[in-house]
Amino acid sequence: MTLSLRTVGLSALGLAIVAGLVSTAFGDDPVAVDMARLTRGDLSVTVNAEGKTRIRDIYEVSAPISGTVQRLPVAVGDVVVAGETMVAQVEPATAPLLDARSRAQAEAALHEAEASVEYAKAEQARTQAAETYAQAQMDRAEALAKSGTASLTHLEDAAQRLALAQAVHASAKARLSMSEAAVERAKAALAEPELHRGNGKCCLPILSPADGVVVAINGSSERPVQAGAPLLSVGDPRDLELVVDLLSSEATRLVAGAPASVERWGGAALDAELKLIEPAARTVVSALGIEEQRVDAVLDFVSDPQDWTGLGEAFAVYVRIEEWHSKDVLLIPLSAVFQRDGQWLTYVNDAGKARETAIDLGRRDGRHAEVLSGIEAGAEVIMHPPDSVLEGTLITLRVQS
Repeated sequence: MTLSLRTVGLSALGLAIVAGLVSTAFGDDPVAVDMARLTRGDLSVTVNAEGKTRIRDIYEVSAPISGTVQRLPVAVGDVVVAGETMVAQVEPATAPLLDARSRAQAEAALHEAEASVEYAKAEQARTQAAETYAQAQMDRAEALAKSGTASLTHLEDAAQRLALAQAVHASAKARLSMSEAAVERAKAALAEPELHRGNGKCCLPILSPADGVVVAINGSSERPVQAGAPLLSVGDPRDLELVVDLLSSEATRLVAGAPASVERWGGAALDAELKLIEPAARTVVSALGIEEQRVDAVLDFVSDPQDWTGLGEAFAVYVRIEEWHSKDVLLIPLSAVFQRDGQWLTYVNDAGKARETAIDLGRRDGRHAEVLSGIEAGAEVIMHPPDSVLEGTLITLRVQS
């Protein structure tokens, strides 16, 4: 009887061991996953875009007169001083050479003007003689009137004839002056072009309008120019601002004074501040052929100028403009959440098992999201949950190799 009970006990123990081995062999192994513990911290939502630097005030230097601009004495990058550095010289335009027809017409005009002078001289002599005669008549009439021989009416008639003669004579002298001026004009039309180089006074010097450097040159070689033609640009590279091209829908979420970070310019990140959003957008066709409304955002540097001395006009930068910021929010990695039927979900580590949990999310920054409800700080969530993880799946922390 004792042997029988011992045999039964051993048989039961063997069956238990076999059952355990079967359960271990055919049971589910825990899925190795990466997990993150939720904490509270800072969250900053930014609008990110590529931009470029821009000198705040660019001074365009143009030709003040038509003529020939001499080879520019400055090059791009040269330092200039306002009112002192000569940046260009313009030689006034000379008279063009006349073709045969134009010369014949100019010569005929000269002959006509010379004939007009002769006629005006004759008229002046005639009117001067008439004035002299009228003056003599006036003197005689005055003498007779004083002696009582002539009447007062006779004296008044003589005075009127003298005044008329004087006016006609003055008109003749003016006509002579006009005719002589016409001769000079006709001679000027026939004058050959004169070259003034070599005397040091041929050209009109143009001085720099501002302190800074030469930013751009519209051709450095000697060439003819019209009045108002652009010659070069001057600006101060120490006075930079940033211009960022944004979608108009992004720009509406930003306000003046928002802080920004400037990156990918070749140095450490710089601080900047949004100064303004330009009031007018423009239509731009994207590479995919889609029309977009875009607008420029203008920012000022906040960092010390010594930190960005390597930047210049139109340098490429990458800017993150802060739209929203909070220093105390519950953060969850975006790689730990997924969406189903419009509901945000995550898998929480519940004593070694995956528990699907619904959560409400707020703002996101591209890496983390703000948890509004559904989970508390300290909870462990599964990062990048694989398809093998479902509700109730056994999980274990992946061992980093």
